[in-house]
Amino acid sequence: MSGMFKEMKFKQPKSFEFTKENLEIAKKIIAKYPKGKQQSAVMPLLDLAQRQNENWIPTAAMDCIANMLEMPFIKVYEVASFYTMYNKQPVGKHLIQVCRTTPCWLRGSDEVTSACKNRLGIDVGETTDDKKFTLVEVECLGACVNAPMVQINDDYYEDLNAESMTKVIDDLSRGIQPKSGSQTGRQASAPTGWVRGAKPAIKAESKTKTKTTAKPKASPKKSGSKKG
Repeated sequence: MSGMFKEMKFKQPKSFEFTKENLEIAKKIIAKYPKGKQQSAVMPLLDLAQRQNENWIPTAAMDCIANMLEMPFIKVYEVASFYTMYNKQPVGKHLIQVCRTTPCWLRGSDEVTSACKNRLGIDVGETTDDKKFTLVEVECLGACVNAPMVQINDDYYEDLNAESMTKVIDDLSRGIQPKSGSQTGRQASAPTGWVRGAKPAIKAESKTKTKTTAKPKASPKKSGSKKG
């Protein structure tokens, strides 16, 4: 169980098997690694299992992967426990991860978290009763230049405030997929106010030249002969 989530009671399934389609994907993933190095496939297989199992990994899935890769169960548990991307308990359909690291905090991540709490009626680490949303706070997600931002499942939503965060939640609640990326219309990480295709303003050079007064040349001294 990750420290991001509040403890909850849930049942662990007794068994897990990859679907026929995912089993073929798993075999292709394993085949990418040299003979004897198949254990390196543990992370992508954990991700595959999580996607199949409604965005969380039960112990039975970890055991299944351990058997496939011929590695001790504890080794798989260690990987799943170390990385916060693996959810070891049930989560909502939409997992909202609010970045709280310094750049996002300075740009208003507390406001974004408050908007989530108010709209969803839950606290950080909790899941809504309808199982649609889970809210957590995480460390840097690597989009500092467009802070504050959140990650919802595989998508990033950036340049947020309370109003735009609430709109994202409302769209997801209605089954509408919001546009990912900047919520202010910013192009990638361009400066605020920059418009795509706009040419940078160039200051015109002054045509008026400063007149300089030439210094008069010194008259050469006349050489004269001395009278004897």
